[in-house]
Amino acid sequence: MSNSPGSISPNPPSLEKRLPLALALMMLVLLVSQYLFKPAPGPKPVQHVNDQTAAKVTEKPPVPAALPAVSSSSATGGQIGAATESDYDIDTALYHIVFSNRGGVVKSWVLKKYKDESGKPLQLVNTSTAKDIPLPFAVEVKNQKLSVDPNTVLYQPKPSANGLGVDYAFSDGQTTIRKSFVFAKDSYLAEVKSQVLVNNTAVPHFLLWRGGFGDFKAYKATQYQHTVRYDTGAGKLVTKTTKDAKNGPVTDSGNYLFGGLEDNFFAAVALPNDNSSLEVRTFSDELKVPNEEKPVPYVGAGLSTGAVNDFSLFIGPKDIDILRKVNPKLGQLVDWGFFGIIAKPLFLWLNWVHDHWTNNYGWAIILVTLIINLALFPFRLSSLKSARKMQKLQPQIQAINAKYKNVSLRDPRKAEQNQEVMDLYKREGVNPVGGCLPMVIQLPFFYAFYRVLSIAIELRHAPWLWVPDLSSPESLPIHLLPIILIATQFLTQQMTPAAGVDPNQQRMMKFMPLMFGFMFYYASAGLVLYWLTGNLVGIGQQLLINRLMPAPAPPPAPPSKGPARKK
Repeated sequence: MSNSPGSISPNPPSLEKRLPLALALMMLVLLVSQYLFKPAPGPKPVQHVNDQTAAKVTEKPPVPAALPAVSSSSATGGQIGAATESDYDIDTALYHIVFSNRGGVVKSWVLKKYKDESGKPLQLVNTSTAKDIPLPFAVEVKNQKLSVDPNTVLYQPKPSANGLGVDYAFSDGQTTIRKSFVFAKDSYLAEVKSQVLVNNTAVPHFLLWRGGFGDFKAYKATQYQHTVRYDTGAGKLVTKTTKDAKNGPVTDSGNYLFGGLEDNFFAAVALPNDNSSLEVRTFSDELKVPNEEKPVPYVGAGLSTGAVNDFSLFIGPKDIDILRKVNPKLGQLVDWGFFGIIAKPLFLWLNWVHDHWTNNYGWAIILVTLIINLALFPFRLSSLKSARKMQKLQPQIQAINAKYKNVSLRDPRKAEQNQEVMDLYKREGVNPVGGCLPMVIQLPFFYAFYRVLSIAIELRHAPWLWVPDLSSPESLPIHLLPIILIATQFLTQQMTPAAGVDPNQQRMMKFMPLMFGFMFYYASAGLVLYWLTGNLVGIGQQLLINRLMPAPAPPPAPPSKGPARKK
């Protein structure tokens, strides 16, 4: 089964790159506006694809006691092999896999229960790889040249009786290579063994998966593909990208619980049997894909447990329930990030709301965001009270500014002016940066939503109204949600108390909504929906607060000095 990747358009800057820049600019605007323009009185505005029931890991493949024995009738003069090239299909409840005896490799590995962007069963193998990039489970021998190319010879196939496994063997009398693959009917776990003998001496070697892994049609697919390993000693997940291997393959070895490849939502990792050490080699494969002018780097991996490769192999979704049933530590593949203490409960909350109330993740995001903003309402109210106090102080602040009217920013007396303003704030119990508090509190939730939408497979291809996939940017030529978000940011800014704001500060603050647009335009639709919902809730709260706590009347304008009247 072939399913070549779609064309890859030039990627806009990732949210990871835009987010720090946008936040830094916003904080810079806030700080500069508060301390350079002291008249400022007010605060600043601020299809569920996975079928867990069907995909439960209910069966583990039998572990072969040893590598397959080779029938003596197929060997002539110590030689083992096949006369013709042939494919062998393995079909389980979860996989459809196509093996080739040309190299004893995998030509296709399809996940039946997951779809790609075009709605076809998900192909995990990059079928557009160049001829010089070996197919998955090719052999790479360490620091030794064999008498044959192990990835082009014709192996002798030996399918298992139940159709859920295949053994491959080859020998030219000097080099002997054997591979064994055993699957279960309803499990994402398989058993893999391989051995390379040179003159009956075992040779350490890697089993390779090159040319990328995962959903190749996903948004910015190559950016999220990398090697992964769980360092047991350090107790943490370690990843490497194509940038780490840009000058050649890099190898890491140690007491790793598992190691292999992953993208945002899927993983292919080996779990060594008998507590063997594991080597993980990272490759960067430059491949020319259709409609792309330059080659694109794809990550590749090599896995080895020594002279004999012997490991369990998990290839499937990064679904926490499935991962933990295979091995509790596999749950570490779902990386909740820096604010994991918020992101993980948020994910569980979204799932609960989806399953019990909305049956749609878009509406679940809206409902959870509404609850979060209602819980944070006391902070918004406290911020507005601080802003009202600052408004009442405007006549005194203006008097201080008039006192230092002709003082330049570099004049030492400017510090005296700032100190007088700060002393006034202190006497009146006003926090000049209190308006930033609601935004600062929102940031951990913002990042938590970002992580959940990036890695929770439950939200992959989750639709909402015109949005087909909440985990990716909108597919429309013009992204509507970010544009609506910018409009709500402008409206929120206009509704925020701003009497007496310095004109220079006003001009600076007008750029804030555009900064949000820059940050969100290529963000996942679910993330934009979260912030947009927060804006709409904030507008409703601001309307209520403005009605209950009217702004103080502005100070009377000084009388104009007109021409003296003639007596």
